[in-house]
Amino acid sequence: MTHDLLTELRPLLAAEASAEAHASGSEPGDLEQAVWLRLLERLESQGPPPDPTGWLRDAVRDEGRLSRRTHGVERPYDGEPADDPRHGPEQLALRAARHRVVREAVRRLPGRCPRLMAALLSPRDLTYREIAGELGISQGSLGPERSRCLGCLRRILAAEVAGPGARG
Repeated sequence: MTHDLLTELRPLLAAEASAEAHASGSEPGDLEQAVWLRLLERLESQGPPPDPTGWLRDAVRDEGRLSRRTHGVERPYDGEPADDPRHGPEQLALRAARHRVVREAVRRLPGRCPRLMAALLSPRDLTYREIAGELGISQGSLGPERSRCLGCLRRILAAEVAGPGARG
């Protein structure tokens, strides 16, 4: 019964959410998700609504109104809080830690990647011609070599970053 109700309401919910999303300042998928959650909570506590299509339309409008209210109040970050231009002690510590992790990972790269990455990250802002001369390689091979080194660096850093998982 519940599965049939959800299957039956899916196209209507998609259409209603699409119609309401623009006016509410939200994404249709966000409205759909909120209404699905509301419906599942209702099914668990009270059972199916007597008029499922009417209930669904009302729920979409309610979620749209709620979204409009919060959209006017909430503001997204322009960047990460750690990128705050005021350079407080927390931001400086986080930036230093990120730089330290990258420098350590660069040192562990294979072959001439550490020298290449050091040249690319140099504060002297070297050109490709200068980097190629410094490393003794052709300027044409610098791009592919850089790509390979960046791929290795990404893999090293990805392995060190804690991914979502069980804690405790």
